[in-house]
Amino acid sequence: MSHVKQMDMENDSSVTEFIFIGLTDQPELQLPLFLLFFVNYTATVVGNLSLMSLICLNSHLHTPMYIFILNLSLIDFCYSSVFTPKTLMNFVSEINTISFRGCMAQLFFFCLFVNSECFVLTVMAYDRYVAICRPLMYTVVMSPGACSLLMLASHLMGLSSAIVHTGCIIRLRFCNSNVINHYMCDTFPLLELSCGSSHANELVSSVSVAVVIVGTGIIIMSSYAFILVNIIHLSSSKGLSKAMSTCSSHIITVALFYGFGLLAHIMPSSAESVVQRKFFSVVYTFVLPLLNPLIYSLRNRDVKLAVKRTLKRITV
Repeated sequence: MSHVKQMDMENDSSVTEFIFIGLTDQPELQLPLFLLFFVNYTATVVGNLSLMSLICLNSHLHTPMYIFILNLSLIDFCYSSVFTPKTLMNFVSEINTISFRGCMAQLFFFCLFVNSECFVLTVMAYDRYVAICRPLMYTVVMSPGACSLLMLASHLMGLSSAIVHTGCIIRLRFCNSNVINHYMCDTFPLLELSCGSSHANELVSSVSVAVVIVGTGIIIMSSYAFILVNIIHLSSSKGLSKAMSTCSSHIITVALFYGFGLLAHIMPSSAESVVQRKFFSVVYTFVLPLLNPLIYSLRNRDVKLAVKRTLKRITV
């Protein structure tokens, strides 16, 4: 962006708005990036809404695994809508500002949906563990009531973590600059702008994030460790193939989500790493919500069957 405005403030004053530097300050790239991100967002919305509609309209997909996938698609749809419209506006605006309240709201919903996705992915790993390692108990353990409680708990824990995390950031003091070297309100860019003593808030924020990442990570890895042991002891090659096909989509999703999430947030604050952080954030926030519907549908025979049935209903 061609102009960057700095607010003159005294140490005891508060910032009323922030300015995004964005992905690039080269004017000739703004329109191509706008078109690229607009196509990406359109495909993300269509993909996730289509997958949710297929699951709702086809009774053979009303199983725990697909209920969890429906929740995942809903989260991805909401998650991408938190910052994409604002990012698209910034590509065609001279000065990219966002109010302090708007920034905190964006951060809150970003944390809410990211944390909720962590917990939903964890529940999905547990679901696969029960299905493969405890198949006789599956209908009892993953009953409709239990699935509903697990999803409710996932969203409530995501909400609680987002409240704690955003509350810590709101309490920070911003007195030197209001220019965010990013395209959205994220934790590290905001921490870089804070002044005064913020160690306590940073500690609480870091602990809340660590609890979510480490806690869900341990459960997911433990679930797949048990699944792996079970698969090794499977004598049937057909059973082995079915177990692997059942878990492969979820493993890919977890690897991409946690991998790019960590790369986007565990980067040193140097000039070169800021560019890398933006790149990984773009993959994390724009590409993954688009990929998830594809990952869970392209190699899934049940979803392909649902597509055929739905198309048949429409055309007949």
